Formats: sequence, C-alpha cells, structure tokens
Amino acid sequence: MYKRLSRDYVCRLGQPIINRVDTSIFRKTYFAHCMQCDFCHDSCCQAGVDIDIENVRRLKRHGKKLQAYVQYPRKQWFDDTFLPEPEYPGGQYTRTRVVDGTCVFLNREGRGCLIHAYCLEQGIDYHKLKPLMCCIFPLTFGHGALVPSYEINYDDLACIGPGPNLYQAVRGDLAYYFGDEFVREMDEVERISLERYRKRMARKQKSSSQRQELHVIS
Repeated sequence: MYKRLSRDYVCRLGQPIINRVDTSIFRKTYFAHCMQCDFCHDSCCQAGVDIDIENVRRLKRHGKKLQAYVQYPRKQWFDDTFLPEPEYPGGQYTRTRVVDGTCVFLNREGRGCLIHAYCLEQGIDYHKLKPLMCCIFPLTFGHGALVPSYEINYDDLACIGPGPNLYQAVRGDLAYYFGDEFVREMDEVERISLERYRKRMARKQKSSSQRQELHVIS
C-alpha cells in the first residue's frame, strides 16, 4: 500500500524527490547492525551499487587519498558507461565495479565499506562520499516513492528477520538527505500505518478464532 505525503520532499542533492511511501517499510524488519555480525560477510555488497555522476566526481576529487585505502587502481573503480536517469543527482548514473567477486570498495582484509572507513578517518561526513543507495539501503526509490529494495522484496537479504523496521534503521540517513520535516511526517505515517495494521491483524485473528469455534460446535 502506498501513502501519499503532504508535499514533495527534495533530496539535498537535488534528486530524488519523494512524495509517496510504501507502508510495508514500517512492517518489514531486518538485523540492521551489520558491523556487529559476520554471518554473511557483507553479501549485500557483492554486486556493487548504482552511483550517480555527481558522487563519482566527488570521489574522484578524493582519489589520491582514497587510493591508499582501495587496493585497486582508480580506473577500475567504476563502470565506463553512464546511463540517463532523471531521479539520480546529475541525471546520470553508473555502478561501482565488481572486482574478484565483490564491490571494489569493500574491505577485503576486514569488514565494511572502504569509502565509509576513509570518511571516518578523515573526519568527513560519510554521506558526502558514500553512494546514496548504500546510505539508505535496504530502502530505495522510484517514481517518487520510497520503497523496500529488491533484496527485501525477493527475500534475498541474509539479515531479514528480527530487528528494527526498514524505515527506522535508516531514519537518520533519511533526515540528512530529506530534512527533519520529512522524518517528522514519516514518523506520523508510520504511527498511523502500524496502528491500522495491528487493528487489522486483531480483527483477522478474532475472525479466525470464531471460525474455529464454529467448526468445533458443528
């Protein structure tokens, strides 16, 4: 079910613009504390990630210093082809390269993203360099809607299960990109959505119990 928001919320990068939300992001949960677990060995990073052209340019400006963290040469960091996409900052995107079976920016000698590690050590807000799609994962966007990622919808994420809901797990990142007013409205949409869901489940359970009682009587 999609819920339309009160207005368009423009990402601080210029795109995307969000005006709807798939309310399943308030019900679906996963183990969000990635760095506290070594079960999947960063499997969500194996395919690389979409990255907008503006983000590529920002990373290239840090290329010399970042190269000290990434074991592969800069010419191997990104796919050569850029594709048009109006919902991405700059209107174009490519992907981070997959090298030796996983994203070129994944730490082979430990855990996690080397862009993130670089930002932390250099005192840089990681949102400025880490791809948007990584920062809001396992959410994504399309046609103005904030939605679960492909991996969630197709049960292809190892950490699906107990934990915070998809929205709460990246609430702080969404506040960075779309502002405090956005998350305040999202909080209210979450509250109403979950309240309606609980009532619906209670009615369903009551109806099921009544059918079972009738079955026993008959």
